[in-house]
Amino acid sequence: MRVGLLAVQGAFRDHLSHLEALGASYRLVVSAHDLAGCDRLIIPGGESTVMSKFLRAYNLVGPLKDRLAMGMPVWGICAGAIALASSVDGKKGLLAALDMSVERNAYGRQLASRAVRLSIPILGRTGFEAIFIRAPRITRWSRKVSVEARLEQDPVFVLQKRVMATTFHPELTSEHVFHRFFLNL
Repeated sequence: MRVGLLAVQGAFRDHLSHLEALGASYRLVVSAHDLAGCDRLIIPGGESTVMSKFLRAYNLVGPLKDRLAMGMPVWGICAGAIALASSVDGKKGLLAALDMSVERNAYGRQLASRAVRLSIPILGRTGFEAIFIRAPRITRWSRKVSVEARLEQDPVFVLQKRVMATTFHPELTSEHVFHRFFLNL
């Protein structure tokens, strides 16, 4: 198994120590050729509009949609969750792999970033430190999407078949539970 780390923009390097600790093989993805050599893909946090521009510029949107349609496991973190959403700020989403709507920067700007403790039953965790940085808010989701964790009433960890999204940044913690879960998805 080889994990792809989308490396066109964002915090992809923060995932390396987790993958290495779990013994996972990985490849940085900046082209369709790179993507073809991967069994699953992590779309990291970053700046969602810049990431979308680079995905288009590197001609990755079509190949990503194709791989998603074939059932490749994909995990979107923060900006990656935005890229996977079917609707963003009332407009059609870029990859539209998760039947949900998101609102960008819904919890405020950088100064409003925070860490909170979450219960995540699917991972057998209570008190997981979730770090939110200019996080999107999931405002609508269909029955196809299972909500695996919430911040108050808002979904913050969702799954739809083999596609998952977190609106927070598990890669910024020392815990490997999310990466382990994704490797087994």
